[in-house]
Amino acid sequence: MKNILITNGNVFDGTGSASTLSNILIEEGVITKISENEITPPIDCKIIDAKGLWVMPGFIDNHTHYDGEVLVAPTLEESVRHGVTTVMLGGCSLSFVCADVEDCCDMFTRVEAFPREVLFPILSKEKKWSSPSEWIDHIYTLPVGPNLASFIGHSDIRSAVMGIDRALDENEQPTTDEIKEMTNILEAALAEGFVGISMQHNPWDKMDGRHWSKLLPAAYAKGKERTALVNVVREWGAHLQGVPNLVNRVGAFWYMIQSAGFFWRKKLKTSLVALMDLKADKFIRPAVSSISAFFNKVLKADFRMQLFTVPFRVYAEGMELVVFEEFPTGEMARHMSRDVDQRNALLNDPDYRKRFKKNMKAKLTPKVWQKDFGDAYVLNAPDKSLIGKSFVDIATERNQHPVDTFLDLVVEMDKEILWETTIGNHDPKRYKAHYNDPNGVFGFADSGAHINNMAFYNFPLRVLRYVQVSHEQGDPLLSFEKAIYRLTKENADFFHLDTGHLAVGKRADITIIDPEKLSDEVHDYHTTRFLDTCDRLVNRNDGVVKWVIINGKIAFENDAFSDAFGKERFGEFLQAEHTYRKATVQQRGKVTKGKEIV
Repeated sequence: MKNILITNGNVFDGTGSASTLSNILIEEGVITKISENEITPPIDCKIIDAKGLWVMPGFIDNHTHYDGEVLVAPTLEESVRHGVTTVMLGGCSLSFVCADVEDCCDMFTRVEAFPREVLFPILSKEKKWSSPSEWIDHIYTLPVGPNLASFIGHSDIRSAVMGIDRALDENEQPTTDEIKEMTNILEAALAEGFVGISMQHNPWDKMDGRHWSKLLPAAYAKGKERTALVNVVREWGAHLQGVPNLVNRVGAFWYMIQSAGFFWRKKLKTSLVALMDLKADKFIRPAVSSISAFFNKVLKADFRMQLFTVPFRVYAEGMELVVFEEFPTGEMARHMSRDVDQRNALLNDPDYRKRFKKNMKAKLTPKVWQKDFGDAYVLNAPDKSLIGKSFVDIATERNQHPVDTFLDLVVEMDKEILWETTIGNHDPKRYKAHYNDPNGVFGFADSGAHINNMAFYNFPLRVLRYVQVSHEQGDPLLSFEKAIYRLTKENADFFHLDTGHLAVGKRADITIIDPEKLSDEVHDYHTTRFLDTCDRLVNRNDGVVKWVIINGKIAFENDAFSDAFGKERFGEFLQAEHTYRKATVQQRGKVTKGKEIV
């Protein structure tokens, strides 16, 4: 059926306006009528009775790393089943557009905690492109589930132009011709509708493979190169996404300054990873928000922090967790992790342990992790008596220092000891300022990455549950209308994407949920099989999402995907509508390179 009529739903249009009991008619993938009065259904029309349900724009996940998964499992089911209809790729300077297969793999797998043995065969088999237009051509051969938008990654461009060896050499900088080639690639990407460029300053993020423990290519770029690329983005009115130095945080100011609109230049849409209420530093959230507000109000910037919206609960197998990169002894152990015997010799060294304890005690140094083994709990281990205990609990039983206990267990069990900690957003009672912060945009789920560490695929539903509970308790965090706006239209508008809004003439990307089923189960963690090769950590909450409609086609209905899902293309490549330069983009049809997607 090409037409859908949604009746009697409580409709949230995404603008933040009051919801209404309305009917919505969808014809040929487009919303043609929204009315509080009855709508006569046309011929060949599926009718969805949404009485008692909430009808809203499909959610937007603005920070994912699905770049590899979309090539072999393009439905991206874990997001779609939770009401996400648009995902954004290419973040953190990483995209799979220009660089060769092994370079893409080495840049991605350690940073994003994605199994190299899974990604390398995927890229080796699938990647035949080396330009933005060719990448989009390939996307249009796939039965994609949600809509896709993408940044192009600075590390991707830099390694393709300079070669990976020079791109990772701190003593090498690109020639004038090479910088011109980088800006040409960026221009070509923006002309195809890429959202903008993603950059990287963070020393945590390290290479895998041949250049083990080197920083990502973008981190070695100097001012001349960065300025040339940012000038292109500014000229187009496109978007700059960045990762600052998460250790000293000074790098955040560089992005804020780039965003500022002074007398001689235009302001630049800029977003930065990521803001939350850290256990390790309770002052960082309000401080960064205040500084952002100063840049936006006084220096005429268009700057947003990506607001992480739920508890930042992470799982770790032994020392396989990126937060160990933020202090020297943790970084050293991670560097040696490819040779377990060598690493264990290090972990057993008394002098190393002395320095590790000193690093853990350094409370005044900038940090993300609270470095508290009393707040780190064992979830699974060969010794089942450890389960449920913190490392401090176990240390007390053993009459040991907690660091010695932790390192002993890592030496003994390596990745077989699974533990968890919550790094930030630990108290929902403190969410009101965070959820209402105008200097942030809801996002940073990291979907598709850290598959054994994090599970935030359904974060929009979790946000709505926190808001729902606050209403039930009589102290609302914000209205449901505003929450849905922040999860949909606000994101779409900030990233220049034509979605996130229920209005006549708009694409029909719609999520329908049952608020009565919206319970605390949305916060539960589960393990599912990923690509038939390994496990993936997810939040899973059956029964809440009743329908997901993408471009006017029913993708998900009553806890099941449609028969056509995975066989036909549902999503489109969403071309960003840049502010200053409008590209003449190719009209991409349904037949590309001889492969037909109905």
